Amino acid sequence: MKKILMVLTSHDKLGDTDEKTGFWLEEFAAPYYVFKDAGIEITLASPSGGQPPLDPKSDAPDFQTDATKRFSNDSEAQAELANTVKLNTVSADSFDAVFYPGGHGPLWDLAEDNSSITLIETMLADGKPVASVCHAPAVLRHPKSIDGTSVVKGKSVTGFTNTEEAAVGLTDIVPFLVEDMLTENGAKYSKGDDWQPHVLTDGLLITGQNPASSEPAAKALLNALGD
Repeated sequence: MKKILMVLTSHDKLGDTDEKTGFWLEEFAAPYYVFKDAGIEITLASPSGGQPPLDPKSDAPDFQTDATKRFSNDSEAQAELANTVKLNTVSADSFDAVFYPGGHGPLWDLAEDNSSITLIETMLADGKPVASVCHAPAVLRHPKSIDGTSVVKGKSVTGFTNTEEAAVGLTDIVPFLVEDMLTENGAKYSKGDDWQPHVLTDGLLITGQNPASSEPAAKALLNALGD
């Protein structure tokens, strides 16, 4: 049985505002069920362990999907999510791949988390795929390839666009813009239309642009694992 690690944010503050953030529900639920239904063994982790903070906006009626509705009726999955393991206790050796759901939270914690940086570097060095969606490609900010260059240098990647960030009014709140960061790190950044699915696979890196890209990104990861 293949094993996938899903890494969620532990960060719940939206910059200096009084608003809450965290992970985006669809970006967790859609991949979770893609993996579950494929018979994958899933482990959930976060920097602080325990219950990761949910971005309250992502639980609004407008953003409900089949996967989020399924999750809201799935007490087993809810219990699993409430008990994520601490990221610094997991070993890359135990997993075949890693998937990072987005939400704004990862911009603050996972992008700078040493355990996450080491995990990504180790997975890639071991020939294992690393997938991230929406804001979660932020986790690719610091990891380096064996040659010391950014893991995204020369790679075709995507992530939440500057225009999408402007549309949600958070351009001046976030610590950095995902599109700009990937470009500055030497990636071949590309995007589809705002809010439409856009997923890229380049070698071991799989990236999705936005919430609508969550399920196709998860399916791309399954393809990479040969399931």
